[in-house]
Amino acid sequence: MIFQDRFKDKVAIVTGAAQGIGKGVAERLAKEGAKVILVDRADIVLQVTEELKTQGFDALAIQADLETFAGFEKVVAETLKAYQKIDILINNVGGTIWAKPFQHYKEDEIIKEINRSLFPTLWGCQSVLQPMIDNKGGVIINVSSIATRSINRVPYAAAKGGVNAITASLAFEQAANNIRVVAIATGGTEAPARIIPRNEKPMSAEEKIWYQEIVDQTRESTLQKKYGQIEDQVNAILFAASDEANYITGVTIPVSGGDLG
Repeated sequence: MIFQDRFKDKVAIVTGAAQGIGKGVAERLAKEGAKVILVDRADIVLQVTEELKTQGFDALAIQADLETFAGFEKVVAETLKAYQKIDILINNVGGTIWAKPFQHYKEDEIIKEINRSLFPTLWGCQSVLQPMIDNKGGVIINVSSIATRSINRVPYAAAKGGVNAITASLAFEQAANNIRVVAIATGGTEAPARIIPRNEKPMSAEEKIWYQEIVDQTRESTLQKKYGQIEDQVNAILFAASDEANYITGVTIPVSGGDLG
């Protein structure tokens, strides 16, 4: 369901906006009146943004590597140059790169998992704070995961546990500045095949078995015994970002069919 003008005059940054949940969030924000900055390092973010602009929506694409602080500083600088303020940040970059028992991870793989799923949120939160303080308020939505209690992805779980901790601590710190911080812990979600996979190498036969174990465990842990849809996550993220959620901050909300993570 689209709520007309729910985000009218709001400037919203959406990271990881080229595909999946991020793309769904960016499209809905635009349709509900926001000026949307779609951020991704993949070229396809340009196409997604152009499609929105063709429909008459106010959208801006920025390509950046959000695993670096400099990447997020670029996003903030270009957003302020275009719109002079930042009302909403949706930190959506992240995702499991490998799926396997922890003893099979190599050192560099652990580091890459943390860089992918923790640092973009950390850099994002830090980068938008001063503009939001100057604007006398704002909303940060951190996309987390119920995989903080899962199998075959311990480094990813550690990263998303960090996202939850950032959410709680930053909300506590910034409430006086009228900045809300909420995490949405996504459950298993059906989505089209990724145009650009997180892991460039095809899974081995053994890795396919380990990944299937994640799928089976996720369904078993979920009270509804099924995966959700992208729209389920988009609905929750937009509610949390909207003025309807003004009295909600500092919490991680599971959107997972009953799996609390």
